[in-house]
Amino acid sequence: MAAQTSMLHVRVDDATKQEATAALEAVGLSVSDAVRLFLRRVVIEKGFPLELKVPNAETRAALEESHELIKSGRARIMTAEELFDQLDKATKR
Repeated sequence: MAAQTSMLHVRVDDATKQEATAALEAVGLSVSDAVRLFLRRVVIEKGFPLELKVPNAETRAALEESHELIKSGRARIMTAEELFDQLDKATKR
């Protein structure tokens, strides 16, 4: 006999949904699959299955500085790809 199921409705902005859908599809999961997987982990671990941390003062200052650099247009690196390219160049010296 099939297990009884319930509907779960979640509100999320369109951009997040689209980006999450694309990322999950890349690993062969639907959004529904990912939510079910997440909830199973909550049940198994009897709590939130991801580590949550409050950033310390140094991390908060660094984040604020990076946001200001981006807003002012003074950021040297705008994407993760640029960061990795620069790291690759630095390690080849």
